[in-house]
Amino acid sequence: MSVKRLVVLGTLLCCWAAGSQAGPKIQQWTSTNGARVYFVPTEGLPMVDVRVVFDAGSARDGAQYGLATLTSGLLDTGAWLWDADAIAKRLDNVGARLGTGISRDTAWLSLRSLTSPKLLDQALETAHAILVSPSFNPVDFEREKKKLLLGLKQREESPADLAGIAFFQALYGDHPYAHPKEGTIDTVEKLTREDLQNFYHRFYVAKNALIVIVGEVDSSKAKAIADGLLKDLPEGETPPALPQPAQAEAAKLLRKEFPSAQTHVYSGVPGMKVGDADYFPLYVGNHILGGSGLVSKISDEVREKRGLSYSAYSYFFPFKVEGPFMMGLQTKNNQAEEAVGVMQKTLRDFIAQGPTAKELEASKKNITGGFPMRLDSNQKLIEQVAAIAFYDLPLDYLDSFIAKVEAVTPQAIQKAFKARIDPDRLQTIMVGASAHSEK
Repeated sequence: MSVKRLVVLGTLLCCWAAGSQAGPKIQQWTSTNGARVYFVPTEGLPMVDVRVVFDAGSARDGAQYGLATLTSGLLDTGAWLWDADAIAKRLDNVGARLGTGISRDTAWLSLRSLTSPKLLDQALETAHAILVSPSFNPVDFEREKKKLLLGLKQREESPADLAGIAFFQALYGDHPYAHPKEGTIDTVEKLTREDLQNFYHRFYVAKNALIVIVGEVDSSKAKAIADGLLKDLPEGETPPALPQPAQAEAAKLLRKEFPSAQTHVYSGVPGMKVGDADYFPLYVGNHILGGSGLVSKISDEVREKRGLSYSAYSYFFPFKVEGPFMMGLQTKNNQAEEAVGVMQKTLRDFIAQGPTAKELEASKKNITGGFPMRLDSNQKLIEQVAAIAFYDLPLDYLDSFIAKVEAVTPQAIQKAFKARIDPDRLQTIMVGASAHSEK
C-alpha cells in the first residue's frame, strides 16, 4: 500500500470543481437488466470512454485475501474462444484500449474506443465477451497467481508497504478493510481457479453493476452501449452493506523492526466515508493541517522548523464506510520518536485551536483555484462520474463543490475535528531500525 494509491479518490472528487464553475451534466437511467447507467456527452473528439463498475473490491474477499485482485486480473486473459493474444489483437486492430482494476470498494473494466461504428462495435463485442464469458483458463490462472505471489514477496522488502499494511490492520482489526487488497502470500497460495469462478458469478452481476459512459455519442447510442455490454449477464443480487468499523478504545504504538536507514510512520483513526455530512469541514481543515504540501501545519512543524522529515502530511481517504484519517512521515531512525511527537502535538493543537481566518482563506483559494488542469479529457471525467455514481452522490455534486468549500467556517472545522478525530485513540505504526539496533 502506498499513499499515492490511497489519495486518488480524495483528489478525484474535487479536481473538476476546482477547475470549472459548472460541472458536467450527468444523465442517469437504469439499463434493461437492472444496472445503473450514468452518461455525459462530450464534443470535439470522436471517442468514447466506458467504465463498468462492480461492488467487488477487496472488501468482498471474505477470508480469501487477494481473491478480488486475482479475479479482476484474470478477466481479460481469455473469453469465449479468444485467448489473451487474440483479445489484444482484436482491440489493437480497432485502436481500442481495455483495462481492469480494483480498489477496496470496487472492481472495474474500462474501455476506450473511437466512435466509428465498425471500430466501436468490435471493441464493445470484445468487452462484452470479457464481462459475460471470461474463461479463467487454468494456465492463465497459474501464471497470474505466480505473478501476484512474486509481487507479494517483493512487498516484504518495502518498509513503506509493510507500514501501510500494519496501519490498516491496526485501524480495522477484523473489518473487511483491514487486509491489503493484493492479499497475503499465505492466502493467495491457497486460491484456486474455482474460487475465482465462484467470486465472479457472485459479484459480477447486473444488479451489482453500474456503467459510466463519457464521449461523443448521443443518449440513444449510450443506451445501446449499456444494454449491449451487460446483455446475458445474470441479474444477480447486490451484496450486503459493509459493517461500520469500530474505533479503538485507546491509542496504541506498534514498532516493527526493519533494516532500513529511515523509519516510516503512519498514525491515524477511521475518519469519514464518501458523502459524509462532515466531509467539507474535514476536507478543508485537513488541507490546512497536512494536506497542502510544504505550507501545511504538519509540514511546517516537522520539516521546516525542526528538519525531522523531508515530507510530513495528513490525508482523509473516504471509502464506502469510514476510511482512514492518516498522518505520515519518513525520518531518520534515531529521530522517529521526536518526529511522531511533533506530528501528534500539531494535530492536538489544531483540534484545540482550529484554523485562523487567514489560514482558511488561503486554503479555500488553493482548493478552488489551485488546479491548473481542468478535466479536459473523457478519461479524467469518467473517473469523477464513476466515483459519484458508485458512492451515490448527488448528480450536481461537482456543480456545488466550490460553494460548499466557500461555506466552510473555522468553527465548523474545529467542531468536525473535535467530533471525529480523537488523538487519544490514534493508532501509530513505525517501521524501521530502532536507534538501539543501529549501535
